[in-house]
Amino acid sequence: MRPLPRARTRFLTPCALLLSALLLTACGAGPAADSAGKASAEASIPTEDVVSGIAKDPASARLLPSGVTGLTLAISVGGSPPGTTYLDDGTTLTGQDVDFSEAVAKVLGVRLKTEQASFEAILPALDSGKYDVGASNFGVTDERRRTIDFVTYINDGQGFATRADSGLGKVTDLRQLCGLNVATGAGTTFEATLEENKHLCADAGKKAYRVQTYGEPGAIWSSLQQGRSDIVMSTINGLRYAVAQQSGVKFLNEFHRLDVGFAFKKGSALAPAFRSAVDKLIADGTYARILEKWGTSGSAIKKSEISPPELRN
Repeated sequence: MRPLPRARTRFLTPCALLLSALLLTACGAGPAADSAGKASAEASIPTEDVVSGIAKDPASARLLPSGVTGLTLAISVGGSPPGTTYLDDGTTLTGQDVDFSEAVAKVLGVRLKTEQASFEAILPALDSGKYDVGASNFGVTDERRRTIDFVTYINDGQGFATRADSGLGKVTDLRQLCGLNVATGAGTTFEATLEENKHLCADAGKKAYRVQTYGEPGAIWSSLQQGRSDIVMSTINGLRYAVAQQSGVKFLNEFHRLDVGFAFKKGSALAPAFRSAVDKLIADGTYARILEKWGTSGSAIKKSEISPPELRN
């Protein structure tokens, strides 16, 4: 993990190049397979407009600090749905986080300036004031809540996937990973979970699993394809989407659920307005339409909360 406070560990590894990498897993490496993967990924991106018709909600807007008419949003580009990616024009951002961010901005009646940033840079930049809000599938953890405020909008979490021909089954205990190579994203809550529980194998008298971290998510899947990794730990929604779209890999199971929220500087006065806006979207049905668009209806929440305790399951 990078030399950052633990609160900066990343929950949602954006699955950059995920679909194209998965195609490489199924079809073999090489330029032709890569091109096919990119084409498939582009064709699979939902394009339904579920945001433009949203009206301003005066009650939510009144909760904004006086004088706020625009906000700077930081978002990381993941590469495949439901994470943030590009439409086939190569410039327009789309994804579940994009839709939720734009929907909340519509409810609050504010202009949204979206800036791309690497995942690990967003949380500390909130504290410095560079950005007003971050939206990159940030999981709400107790460690993060020490320095960051969250406004929840979905529930996602940690899961496992592997090659379709693997004999691995449902992972309910990390001791099942003993002796295996586990690929995941650097600086994520996946990495944190794995590192913090390595002792379980030694405690059981077994060989420890090896945590293989990658800065580029596409490299995670290349590692699996080439047999350097035995299993991948990543986001539930990202894994489910990729496996549904491609052959050659299989989703094993959910491991741990976490709330996901917009991220703010600790003590931000924006949080109450964002919570009200999310609740408004839930009440008027827009929320359900966004989830349906991205195939993530199983991640719905009943109401938004400000920095709730980390889910324990």
